[in-house]
Amino acid sequence: MTDENVLIVQADTAEGSLGWATLGERRWRCAVGAGGIREDKVEGDAATPVGEFPLRRIYYRNDLLVLPKPNSPKSALPARPIGEHDGWCDDPRSPSYNRLVHIPNEWSAEKMWREDGLYDLVVVVGYNDDPPEGEWGSAIFLHIARDDYAATQGCVAFARDDLMELLPLLSRETRLRVLSHSAAEEAPPPSDDDARAKQFEDFDEKDW
Repeated sequence: MTDENVLIVQADTAEGSLGWATLGERRWRCAVGAGGIREDKVEGDAATPVGEFPLRRIYYRNDLLVLPKPNSPKSALPARPIGEHDGWCDDPRSPSYNRLVHIPNEWSAEKMWREDGLYDLVVVVGYNDDPPEGEWGSAIFLHIARDDYAATQGCVAFARDDLMELLPLLSRETRLRVLSHSAAEEAPPPSDDDARAKQFEDFDEKDW
């Protein structure tokens, strides 16, 4: 698998929810979970899970968006329009946990048909779904970000135009890789030479 088949997501800082998503030579601004990026994700913590995951399928509002036909060269993932009674079960007690469901029903579920535009286009991430287990979290998607790139509830969110640009680059072989460390944590510590140079920068003749 080449880097062209791996969508890499990394937060700018450990405390923030802004990050970058990179696929090959291209990259896009994105938002991650308000709960940070965590290896020990659980249901309801608003965290984006660390790891590498497949991409399953696309859901979209066909009253608002026109997508290429499923399995065409421009859309290699299966695609299905979102219906007004579609939901995504987020109740670990349900036999349909982390699955698309018809709502209303007796279990807790997130509405897929939304008025805020965030789910006008959704790519389902294959997290805790083969099969769903425990309370490790559900409804991890790539979806549309708010205008201010506000933190998500655990998904990875993109500007609408960026997600539309990314969509034809995704295939059944593409995997999402969420890094546990932030870009800030990758910055190398200052060397001795850097420290000495900083001393000269701070030097003031008045100190003599």
